[in-house]
Amino acid sequence: MPPKSAPRRLLVSSSIGSIVEWYDFFVFASAAALVFDRVFFPGADPRNGVLFALMTYAVGFATRPLGGVVFGVLGDRYGRKRALVWSLLLMGVATMGVGLVPGYAQIGVAAPALLVVLRLIQGLAVGGEVGGALLLVAESLPAARRGFWSAWPMIGGAAGNLLSSGVLAALGLVLGEAAFAAWGWRLAFLASGVLIGVGIWMRTRVEESPLYRAYVARRAEAPKSELATTLAAHWRSVLTVFFVKAGENALFYVFTTFYVVYVTRVLHRPRTVALEGAAVGSIAEIITIFAAGALSDRIGRRPVTAIGLLAAALWAFILFPATATGGVAAVMLVAAVGGICHGVIVGGMSAFFVELFPTSARYTGFSIGYQMATVFTGAVAPLIGVALLNTYGSTLPVSLYAMAMTAPGLISLGMAPETRGVDLAA
Repeated sequence: MPPKSAPRRLLVSSSIGSIVEWYDFFVFASAAALVFDRVFFPGADPRNGVLFALMTYAVGFATRPLGGVVFGVLGDRYGRKRALVWSLLLMGVATMGVGLVPGYAQIGVAAPALLVVLRLIQGLAVGGEVGGALLLVAESLPAARRGFWSAWPMIGGAAGNLLSSGVLAALGLVLGEAAFAAWGWRLAFLASGVLIGVGIWMRTRVEESPLYRAYVARRAEAPKSELATTLAAHWRSVLTVFFVKAGENALFYVFTTFYVVYVTRVLHRPRTVALEGAAVGSIAEIITIFAAGALSDRIGRRPVTAIGLLAAALWAFILFPATATGGVAAVMLVAAVGGICHGVIVGGMSAFFVELFPTSARYTGFSIGYQMATVFTGAVAPLIGVALLNTYGSTLPVSLYAMAMTAPGLISLGMAPETRGVDLAA
C-alpha cells in the first residue's frame, strides 16, 4: 500500500514537471513574437521579420509527432516514469542552448540555423511530455475523480505560458527595453537549467503507474514495438484525439501567440500590456481546467469538451474588436475570457483522450493523435493569423479560421463514445 503522501506527490510532481517543460516551449514562442526578429533576422522587413521569427517557433511542431512516437513506444515498453525523465532532460539541454546561441550580427546565417535545430529538439522532447504525465496520473489515482486528477498535469501548458510571460515581463521591467532586446531575453532560457533540475528531482521520487506495472506482469514475452498494430487496431481513437486536439490547439495559439503579436505589432500597445494579458488569461485558464475536469466527472467528457469548443469559436469573433476599441482593462478581460473558453476544452478532453485506449497502446496511441494535431494547427496557427492579417488587413479571416478548426472536433465528439467511468485496467 503506497503512503498517503504518494498521490499528493504524484500530482505535484506531474504538474511541476509539465509546467517546466511547457515553460521551456513557450518562452521560445514569446521571445519569437517579441525579439527574435531583431536578433536573428535584423535585415528583414519588419512584417516579414516577425513572420520569420514565428517560423522558427513553428518548426518545433514538426518533431512533436516523432517525439510522441519515440517516447510513446518507450513509455509503453519501459514505463511512463522513465520516458518522462528522459523527455524533461532533453528539453532542458535544448532550451539552455537557445539562450547561448549568438545573434545574426555575430555569426550570420548560422544563428537562425542553430535556433531551428534547437527548436526541433524542443519539439521532440515536448512530444513525449503530455501523454506520459497525463497517463501516469490517470492510471495511478481513483477513477471516480479521474477528470479532476487529469487536470493537474494539463495545467502545465497554461502555467508554463504564465511563467514564461511573467519571467520575460519581469526581465523587461528590470533591465529596460534596450538591454532586454540585446541580451536580457537570454536569461529566461538559461534559467531553464534550475527549473529542469527541480523537475527531474521530483519525477524520480514518484512511483510507476500501478496499471502499467500490472500490465508488465501480464506480459508473457519481452515487449515489442507495436506501432503498426496500435494504428490498425485503434485508428478511430487516434483520429478522435487528432481532430479534437486540432481544434483546441488552433484556438489556443490564436488566443495566445497570435494575440500577443496583434496587441504589440498591430495595435502598438506596450509589450508589458500584452504579456500581462497573457498572464491573466493563463491564470483564468488554470482555474477553469480544474473546474471543467471536475464537471466532466459529473456530466461526461464529451459535453464539457463540446461546450468549450463552441464557446471558444464564438469568442474568436469578439476578442479582436473588443481589444481594438478598449484600453488596458479590455486586453485583460479579453485574455481572461479566452483562457476560460480554452480551459473548458482542456478540462473535458484530458481524461477523455486517456480513456480511449487500452494500457498496452495508451501512451503511443494518445501521443500520435495528439502530437500530429499540433503540427497541422499549433505550428501554423500564428503563421496563418499573421498571413491573413497581412493579406486582408482585417482580423475577421483569422476568426473564421479559428471557428472552422473546431468543426471536425465537434463532429468527432458526436461520433465517439462517452468514456466517463471506463475501466483503464484493460
